[in-house]
Amino acid sequence: MSIEKVKAFLQEKGLLDRVIEFEDSTATVELAAAALGVEPGCIAKSMSFLVDGAPLLVLLAGDVRVDNHKFKAAFHKKGRMIPFDEVEAYIGHVPGGVCPFAVKPGVPVYLDVSLQRFPVVYPAAGNAHSAVRVTPAELAPLVTAAGWVDVAKD
Repeated sequence: MSIEKVKAFLQEKGLLDRVIEFEDSTATVELAAAALGVEPGCIAKSMSFLVDGAPLLVLLAGDVRVDNHKFKAAFHKKGRMIPFDEVEAYIGHVPGGVCPFAVKPGVPVYLDVSLQRFPVVYPAAGNAHSAVRVTPAELAPLVTAAGWVDVAKD
């Protein structure tokens, strides 16, 4: 189970106490924001893409969308969303629980600058009933981010 991998990962980092679990679904930005009592932008949504057949993950603030032109400028290629039924095979987490923690080896994780607007953000924790409380500054070294990018629509 994906959440168990995420919990083990966060326990190694001394951050297991940051995991929040819910009875109700947090599979969408709106559901997660309501469960946490925060604005949608504080939800760090994970977007799974294929670029030249290779997966990559981009975390963005929950209130923004990806700008295709900015994406192509950042990655020098056009990306396409990974089909719903293939996300787990490529990333290691099921849709609704995709997060930057304990992803499959070789999957680069990028953080969008839209996350920096918030003092605390909440990515999922490996399933559709969880979140992790982190600051944007903690997130980059925690997930060994491949870098910060600006791919959100203005």
